[in-house]
Formats: sequence, structure tokens, C-alpha cells
Amino acid sequence: MPTVVIAPDSLKGSISAADAAHALAQGWADVRPDDPLVLLPMADGGEGTVDAFATAVPGAVRMPVTVVGPDAADADVTWLLLPATPDTPGGTGVVEIASTSGIEMLGDRRLPFDADTRGFGQAIADALAHGVWSLVLGIGSSASTDGGVGLLSALGARFADAAGNPIAPGARGLAAVAVADLTALPPLPPGGVVVLSDVTNPLVGPTGAAAVFGPQKGLDADGVVFAEAGLARLAALMPVDPATPGAGAAGGSGFGLLAWGATLVPGSVEVATLIGLADAVAEASVVITGEGSFDGQSAGGKAPAHVAALARAAGVPVALVAGRIAPDADTSGFAASASLTDLAGSSAGAIGDPARWLRVAGATLARTL
Repeated sequence: MPTVVIAPDSLKGSISAADAAHALAQGWADVRPDDPLVLLPMADGGEGTVDAFATAVPGAVRMPVTVVGPDAADADVTWLLLPATPDTPGGTGVVEIASTSGIEMLGDRRLPFDADTRGFGQAIADALAHGVWSLVLGIGSSASTDGGVGLLSALGARFADAAGNPIAPGARGLAAVAVADLTALPPLPPGGVVVLSDVTNPLVGPTGAAAVFGPQKGLDADGVVFAEAGLARLAALMPVDPATPGAGAAGGSGFGLLAWGATLVPGSVEVATLIGLADAVAEASVVITGEGSFDGQSAGGKAPAHVAALARAAGVPVALVAGRIAPDADTSGFAASASLTDLAGSSAGAIGDPARWLRVAGATLARTL
């Protein structure tokens, strides 16, 4: 009887990776109820990173904490404590920006000048106070362009204007920043801090945080120029090269975390390592992966491409499920594929009830494979 590893990424804005994996598993079990199913939802550092680890790692515990959200209101959130091991005696803390300072927390609103990353930093501080051995930080789906000033301030750094007054939160405050004092930052935990991101953009410039990601967060053309100038002003005060790949991730949060001493890594590769995906795939008969939109760029480091590479290296057939499969997408390396848009008859239908159509997709693949 075949063992099936189900390792999708989230269908962004529609359903989390963990819920997508459960729906696919239900569909497969509808057709082949006796097959062992191993659910290892994937993530790249964005929304669903904590959920993916919570599903994949036995004994993981959600740790509640109240933080200041991106709209300056209190938000009850959680970070995840992975169990201690001989190599990680205090356990590992997993914190994501998406659920602490993320854009989805704002709903339809955008606060391009005032949203910041304080909540993310407060959750990190809570994990440090708990005594974690190491930290894994996901920095996708942020709401702000603050250069990481909010999160660093929550950890003890001080940012002030020329008169010595604290600067305003968010991109607005960067226009006045004249002092960046990092001396009160806590040391990294013993096992270090790994930052998950699939973004390699620098902090500033035409491919930087403001120019590329600012419009998603509500910045118009003038706002992009304003935020760019503020980020450049910040960069001149910090001991990090703003051209470092990934410095522009999450509105410059990558830059702030580099200044603390963290290490930026490709998100999907690190998540796969931490959840033991390669070992699970090696013992599987079939692997299913997927994401929201599979297109010509999906081969460039996205989670499904990494899952597929592991499966092919192990000689295990791999199937793809996506909300949509673009015409320019290369699916030749997959044993089978399923588009929720095709199954539902429209993209609106697929987005409106993704769990239903993922279950249909799981059943379809169980019959096909």
C-alpha cells in the first residue's frame, strides 16, 4: 500500500498550507482510505509558516502573546515552540511576520506610512524570554516599509531624530531618523537566528523594498520616493550593506535582522530541512505538492519546485495541484497535475471554496496515480 506525502504551500489569500494539505488528504482518503498519508505542509516564510511547522512537527506548542499590530492596536497572536532536542536544549521558536505585523491583519485597509513591525519584534522578544535555543523567523507578507526599525525597537534598539526624540513608527519616521543605537539589542540565542525568505531584493534602488513592494502596501508613486529616501537615510546609519540580497525583504525587515546578526536563507529549502521532508519523500510512493498560482516563475525557488526536486532525486513520482496553472508553466516534470480553476469551472469558484476543490483534486489524483 503506497505511502503518500502531501506537501503543498499555501494558496495565498485563499487557504493555508496546513488546511490545503488536510483537504487534499481527505480527497485521497475518499478514494483510497487505507493508504498511509503523511502531511508535511510547506512554507517559504510567508503566511502559514507557523501553521506548517505546527502540523509537521510532533509536540510543537503554540505560545500566546499580545503584541501591537500593524494598525497600532493590540493583537492576540502566537509563536510556535518546537520541542527541545539534544542539539536544541531550549527548543526552537518559530515566529512569522505575517501573523504579528502582516498585511492580512489589516483586511482591506492599507497603512503605507504608519504600519510597522513592532508586533513581530515583541513576539520575538517573548520567545527569547522563554529561553529558546534558536529562532526561525518567517518574513513574508509584511504590512510595512519601516526598514525593520519597529522590530529592532521592540528588541531594545533606539532610533531618534536629530533632537534625540524617538521617531514616528513606520515609513513616516524614517524621514527624520538621525540616530540608530543598536547597543541594547539582546545577543542572539545560542543556536542563532535563521530568517526565511524567498526574496533576494536589496534594501534600496529600483529593485528595493519601496520600489518593488511598496505599492502592494499602499504606497503611490510619491510615497515610493518618500519611503526610498527614508530607507536610504536609515541605511547610512546601520552596519549592514543595503545591497545585501534579501535586505529588502518585508519592507526592509531583512535589513534590520541582518543588523542584529541573523542569517537569511531561502525559505522553502530551510522549511523542508526542518520538517524532515527529504527523509519522508525517500520513503514515499507518491508525493503531492502545490501552490496558488503555478506559472513560469514557479521553478525559481518556490516551494513546489523544491518539493518536486526532492521527489525526483528519490525517484518518486510527484503530482502538482494549483489554484491555477498558467499557460507558460512547465508541468512536464510532474506525473499528474490538477488545476482548481479547471475543476471548479472558474477562478472565482476555486477561490470561493478552495477546501472543496482541493478535496476534489485529491480524489482525482488518487484515481489517476
